[in-house]
Amino acid sequence: MESGPAVFAGTAFALFGAALLLWTGARVLHRAPVAHGVSPVASAVLATVFGVLFLVLGVWCFTRI
Repeated sequence: MESGPAVFAGTAFALFGAALLLWTGARVLHRAPVAHGVSPVASAVLATVFGVLFLVLGVWCFTRI
């Protein structure tokens, strides 16, 4: 019963992180802007960092079950 929130949070963080990494990779592969109005390199790096961060946070939540 107490592991329910950890499972939900881990799933949400892991799915968001994986989706952000997949989306960023697809945008970079097609040489499309990741975010409009900012440096293409900085936005790609920032999106990648946050994607990895959310994915690691999701895995960490799963270890707390």
